[in-house]
Amino acid sequence: MSMALRTLALVGAISLLAPPRADAQFAPATNPSMQDLIEQLQPTTRGIRMPGQAPAAPAPEQPARAAAGTTAPPGMPAASLRVLFASGSASLTPAAEQSLDSLGRALSSQQLAPYRFRIEGHTDTVGSQSLNQALSERRAMAVRDYLANRHGIDPSRLEAVGMGEGQLLVATPDDTAEARNRRVQVINLGS
Repeated sequence: MSMALRTLALVGAISLLAPPRADAQFAPATNPSMQDLIEQLQPTTRGIRMPGQAPAAPAPEQPARAAAGTTAPPGMPAASLRVLFASGSASLTPAAEQSLDSLGRALSSQQLAPYRFRIEGHTDTVGSQSLNQALSERRAMAVRDYLANRHGIDPSRLEAVGMGEGQLLVATPDDTAEARNRRVQVINLGS
């Protein structure tokens, strides 16, 4: 085996063993399944007491908390998805479409069909605030349009809003690439 081939094989082996970079643009992400999304986005209901049934003991007061992995207001049913876009672009990648297909099926389900949703686009802190704001707005619109066109969801049920870098999931200084902040958040607005 020639020296060049050995060197190439060694470099390939090292790259396979090296841990992935935290800021890798297209690192695989695990998004919630359709059923997970239904559970996360469906409002919780309080029980109904039937006539003649004794009232249940009141539950202890607990402060309302935001949905895990989101920056949604406390008590609001919400889900966060990693939707991959090309850098600086609002064009959906094939991986983004795959993530959105689970969301589209969930929003089309019988459990979520009566509700309206806010589709929020979020960015990390790389670039100016005004650039990130405009980019997040275009990305939220791209997600809304995809859900409407591909899954037949009535666009009046989907409010697209760009959040820019204003609601970071992970606090970072300016110009920090943080994949967890580049996301789409979906919030149930009620019926």
